[in-house]
Amino acid sequence: MWCRNCNIETNDTICPVCSETTVEDIPIEIYWCVHCKTPIIQNVTQADKGICPLCGEKIKYLSADLRPVFPEERLLLELLLDKEPNEFIKKSVWAANSRYYIDGKSIAISSKTFQLADTDSLINKIGQYQKNNSYKYFEMYISNFVEANKGRLNCLRDEAFGFVRKMAAKFDEEKIVISFSGGKDSTVTADVVMKAMSNPNLVHIFGNTTLEFPSTIKYAERYRQNHPQAIFLTAKNDEQVFYDVCEDIGPPARMMRWCCSMFKTGPITRVINSLYRNQQILTFYGIRKSESVSRSKYNRVEDDAESVKIQQQTVASPIFFWKDADIWLYMFSEDVDFNEAYKLGYDRVGCWCCPNNNQRAQFLSRIYMPDESGKWRTFLIDFAKKIGKEDAEVYVDTGKWKARQGGNGLRAAGDVKIKYTNCTTEEHAKIYRLVRPFDGELIGMFVPFGRVAPELGKKLLHEVIVLDLKTNVPILSIQPFHQDDYEYAVKVRTMNVKEHDELQRMVGYQIRKFNACRKCLKCESICRSGAISISEDGYYIDAEKCVHCKMCMTAKYLDGGCMMDKYLRTK
Repeated sequence: MWCRNCNIETNDTICPVCSETTVEDIPIEIYWCVHCKTPIIQNVTQADKGICPLCGEKIKYLSADLRPVFPEERLLLELLLDKEPNEFIKKSVWAANSRYYIDGKSIAISSKTFQLADTDSLINKIGQYQKNNSYKYFEMYISNFVEANKGRLNCLRDEAFGFVRKMAAKFDEEKIVISFSGGKDSTVTADVVMKAMSNPNLVHIFGNTTLEFPSTIKYAERYRQNHPQAIFLTAKNDEQVFYDVCEDIGPPARMMRWCCSMFKTGPITRVINSLYRNQQILTFYGIRKSESVSRSKYNRVEDDAESVKIQQQTVASPIFFWKDADIWLYMFSEDVDFNEAYKLGYDRVGCWCCPNNNQRAQFLSRIYMPDESGKWRTFLIDFAKKIGKEDAEVYVDTGKWKARQGGNGLRAAGDVKIKYTNCTTEEHAKIYRLVRPFDGELIGMFVPFGRVAPELGKKLLHEVIVLDLKTNVPILSIQPFHQDDYEYAVKVRTMNVKEHDELQRMVGYQIRKFNACRKCLKCESICRSGAISISEDGYYIDAEKCVHCKMCMTAKYLDGGCMMDKYLRTK
C-alpha cells in the first residue's frame, strides 16, 4: 500500500499518519461517454462518478481496463470479422485483451478464431487496403481521451514523481539504474524517472534477449538516439543460441521459463557486475501488479533475497498501481515515443515466442513475422514427436506445449539425477557419478564450503581437502574415484561436523551443477558478491570474492541446487 499524501509505504489500507486511503485500495473502472465517444477513467470512490468531464452527460460502465486500437490493428480486425476494409475508420475503437469496443459496443473474439484464421489471405488483404488507412479520426478520439482524463493524469504523475524522488534520495545518483525492455511499461517508467529526477544522464540497461520483435530493436535504437545524454547499455547473451538450448533441454514452458535467466536476468547481472561490482544499486522497473497474477503478489519496493532476481539491486516500481489505460494516457499526454508493435495489436512486447503469449499474439506473429513463426512451429512439432506426442500438430497448435513440465523424453534429463553409492570402506563417504572427468572445475564448486586446500590432500590419490573457515579444521575430502557402475566418479567424505547428511546434501547440489550446467546464468544472479562467473571455460567461483553465504547451495533460493533440476526433473 502507498499513501499519496504522505508519500510513504504501509501495509495498511488506511495511512497511519494522515488516515487517508492508500493507493492500492482505490480501484478504477473505465466508463464510456456516448456523446464524446471516449473512455473515462474513474476511481470507484470518485464523487462525480458517472458524469463526463467534457460534456457533462451521463456515462456508463465499460470495462475494468482498456487499451487503444490503432488504425493498423483496426484494419486487421475488420478483415478478420469479414467487414468492409476501413468500415470502422470513423469510429472510436478500443480493446481489453480480445474484447473490442466499437463506439462503446462490445465484440468478443474467441481464441479459436485467431487459431484458425487464414493468415496468408489476411497478409495479402492488409497489403492491398493499408494504403487507404488513416489516423485522422483516431487522433481526434485520442485528443478527447487525453482531455477527458487530465485530472487522472495529474494524480498519477504527482504520485509517481514523489515516489521516485523518495526512493532516489536513498542512493547516490550514479547507483541508480533504469531497466529498459523496449515495452510500454519500461518506456513510461524511464520517462517518469528522468523527469522526476530532472536527470537525463541516468544509466539504462536494455536486456536484448535475442528473441525481441524487430520493432523492439528498432525502438531501442531510436530511444538511444532520442536520449543522447543517457548511458544506454545493452545486455545480451552472445554465448548461447536459443534453438540449440531448446534442442537440448526442450522449449521454455509457462512453469519452466529457463530463457529468462539465460537470456535476460543473467546478461543483465553481468552488466551490473561490470559497472558496480558488489555495490547495492537501485533499479527502477516497469512492473505493474495488474499485469498478471504472479505480479499482483509483488511489492512496489523489493530488496530481500527471496524476492529480487538479481541480488545486488533494490527494485522499485513507480507505475506499480497503474492500469493499461493509465500507461496510454501518460504516453499520449506526454507525447512519448513507443514501440511500433503496439500499433499492430500486440498488448505486450517481450519475447515474440514466449509461452505466456496468448493465441491472439501468436496470430499476430503469423501475420507480421511469418518466417520466424513458421520456423518456431516446425521446431515445436519436431520436438513434440521426439518426446512421444501422438498428434504433434494438435499438441502445438492448441498450445499444450506451453504446459510442459520436466525433462520427460529428453536425454539431458539423466544429467540432473544424483547417483551415488555409499563407500564401504570409509564412514560418511559417498561415491558420486559424474558425466565427465573429475577436473579443476569440480574442485572449484567446493569454494563456498570453506578454504579449498589441495596441498593438504594425499598426492597419490589427487585428494583435495576443504577447511572450515572459522576453525581451520578439515570438513571435506574430495578425490577422483574408480567405480565399476560409473564411467567417471568422485568420492566425497565429510568429517568433523555434526550434520553429515546436511553437508552431503549440499555436496550433491554441487555435483548436480557440475553434471547438468547449461550455463543458464541463474547462479551468477544469486551471488550477491559477484563471485560466480559462467563462461565457455566453465563454472568458476572466485575464492577471493566468495563470502561463503551458501545461497547458491540453499534450496530456499535455488530449488534442487541447480535450475536444471526444475527443468529436467522427470516423474
